[in-house]
Amino acid sequence: MVLDGKVALITGASRGIGADMAYWMGRAGAAVAVAARTEQVTDPRLPGTIHTVAKAIRAAGGRALPVRLDVRDPDSIIAAVDTTVAEFGRLDIVVNNAAILVPGTLETVQPRHLDLIWQIDLRAPLLVSRAAIPHLRAAGGGHIINISSPAAISPGPGPYEEGRRAGSPFYGMVKAALERVSLAMAVELQAAGIAVNVLSPHGRIRTPGNIWAQNNPTNPTLDFEAADEMGAAAVWICEQPPRALTGHIFYDDALCREQGLNVG
Repeated sequence: MVLDGKVALITGASRGIGADMAYWMGRAGAAVAVAARTEQVTDPRLPGTIHTVAKAIRAAGGRALPVRLDVRDPDSIIAAVDTTVAEFGRLDIVVNNAAILVPGTLETVQPRHLDLIWQIDLRAPLLVSRAAIPHLRAAGGGHIINISSPAAISPGPGPYEEGRRAGSPFYGMVKAALERVSLAMAVELQAAGIAVNVLSPHGRIRTPGNIWAQNNPTNPTLDFEAADEMGAAAVWICEQPPRALTGHIFYDDALCREQGLNVG
């Protein structure tokens, strides 16, 4: 398998895109640290825990470790990285996937929600990467993949048509910043053989988190979409020599199509 002997830490991996990338990494031979806060399901709209994902990877013949991680807590981040290395002996791949959306416009958004989205969607990838870098260096190099979104794409110059929606302005704000800092990280870490790339879904994927606000809390639909193109694309990125592939912003469908990746 293409990632045999590699160890991957994936944040926000208890469900949705993070869980699907964890499955793909496990199928490709990597030992996977399934990192997130969720250890028990408390909302029927959000099924899945770090334990269920790790169990599924192991049931398929892979190696996986559930790791509780609160990405808002710097001490929890360091502990999660240390736990991963203590269990598997090394760290080669970090996928910064954990993220949230917050509601509102500039006039209605709550200040605490601005703090929350900045801490989870932007500060956390920086702190997770910083904690991981010494271990990636010790492994002789590796890959950091930061997960972005089409929300990061600028709407371009105005004026705009009447009634145009701003989309998710705060989500777009932090994802655009994440893309910019990822490229700076790629420059900074290239000499150490640590690649930093961005991977984004081309469009909306109906994951538990994505449709949470629209889902019925008492009788929720569990008809979610699998993020298989994200999983296949992440595996392909991690197959490449880190010094040869860094500083890119990839979209899952385009990368799968260009590389002929099988997502079936």
